[in-house]
Amino acid sequence: MAARMSPQEQDLRLRLLNTLLTTPHRKLEAVHPVHAELIAQDPLFYGHLAAWYAKNGDVRDHTETFVIALALSSFEGHREAGLALLRELPPYEVQRVVDFVKGRVEKKGGKETKWGLFKNVPRSMTTEVERYLREREGDAMKFDGAVLHARKAMKRLYAALHIKPGPRAQAILFDDNPPVDSRLAVLKKIAKSTDPGEQATLIATHRIPYRVASSIVAQMTPAVLAALVDAMSAQELINNLASLQRRGASDHPEIAKLIEEKLESAKSAKRVATFKPKEAAKAAPLDEKTQEQLAEITQRQARAKGTIKRSTAILVDKSGSMEQAIEVAKRLGSMVAGIMEAPLYVFAFDTLAYPIAAAGPELKAWEKAFAGIKAGGGTSCGVALDAMIRKDIGVEQIVIVTDEGENTAPLFVPTLQKYREALKADPGVVFVKVGQSSDQLEKLCLAAGVSVDAFEFRGDYYSLPNLIPILQRPSKLDLLVEIMETALPARKA
Repeated sequence: MAARMSPQEQDLRLRLLNTLLTTPHRKLEAVHPVHAELIAQDPLFYGHLAAWYAKNGDVRDHTETFVIALALSSFEGHREAGLALLRELPPYEVQRVVDFVKGRVEKKGGKETKWGLFKNVPRSMTTEVERYLREREGDAMKFDGAVLHARKAMKRLYAALHIKPGPRAQAILFDDNPPVDSRLAVLKKIAKSTDPGEQATLIATHRIPYRVASSIVAQMTPAVLAALVDAMSAQELINNLASLQRRGASDHPEIAKLIEEKLESAKSAKRVATFKPKEAAKAAPLDEKTQEQLAEITQRQARAKGTIKRSTAILVDKSGSMEQAIEVAKRLGSMVAGIMEAPLYVFAFDTLAYPIAAAGPELKAWEKAFAGIKAGGGTSCGVALDAMIRKDIGVEQIVIVTDEGENTAPLFVPTLQKYREALKADPGVVFVKVGQSSDQLEKLCLAAGVSVDAFEFRGDYYSLPNLIPILQRPSKLDLLVEIMETALPARKA
């Protein structure tokens, strides 16, 4: 049985968990200080949080930074756990971990910028990376696949850590003389061939990645395109939809059917980022059917994280300069609506409350529902609660997307107290903070004895699924207990 946590411990650990929404994309230098603070405040919880996030998290910047922080930590069990998590990363992420620890100087526009920690890579990390590389060297298919997807990263890992490559790795990476039985030798054949049929056969037989093949095949014939689509993983297809569209893939019924089948498989694929499909839909002029498939993939991936069984209200600040709040709310509404097993109510507000009703969970439906909602006007954070009192809408949790500023009555805290008394309800309150936010409402809530969670949204939209575990648990303590009960991973023998 897990030990009971004091209120102070719960508050601290919830604050640590809240920081996971601070996710500047591809900026480890911005994420690392947050993790350094977490590990200093509660190293025991941090280790279990890292293990839990490896199973449930979506943002690779955090995944990589957990590995870095644990591998450099002196707290018992951290280093072993960090190195175990490192072994599960793809090569390009292992390279990012090593490079960040070593540090580097980048030159842009005549200016030098330092990136990373500029520390010696621990011997234990070098040993683990060598084991990582030897494991791939021992499996020709795995090694060739790693090189095809991340040649520069693989080459840098050997060079940066002074690891002597095996004979086959030496021939492929450093001598540019791949063995005839390797997929890298096949790549040279494809580049030299002028026969589209031969190229398609080689691509299909040896599963050559689209990104690599598209850089060496001069003419993308239907046969070559079909072979490339067939060789793609679900995530690769989603990432490259815009490129395939530009190359005319949708003009050929047989290729369009292959894409449709691959997208169908993405609904249950394990390695598909929750919001990637929606971003793909924006990057290319896709037909309505494909957009619907992408929306369903997003919903299935979100639903795989769990369902929400507590009745929920999402309140969206649409006052002046709150364009980002509206955009976050569209995505949050779309994500949450698809996994609700209880009533969901959505209101936008300035000094009036505007009920929002989407026809379905798809992002397109939520964008349509918000079509007439424009940022502007004063701010009454209590007006939507007042509308819920009049409509007799009782919920178990309230999510309010705002910068926490308010200047017009009814104000949030007095109206929340009125709501609790009128409906005999005690909803949890979650602030999703956007823009130039303050902690004004949080302080007022705490002064009134109202417990709240606050999430500062500063990253890209891929971080929003991190909210799901908070919203789906019956209580905050349940989530903390689940994290603390997540066992730290063990290194491979």
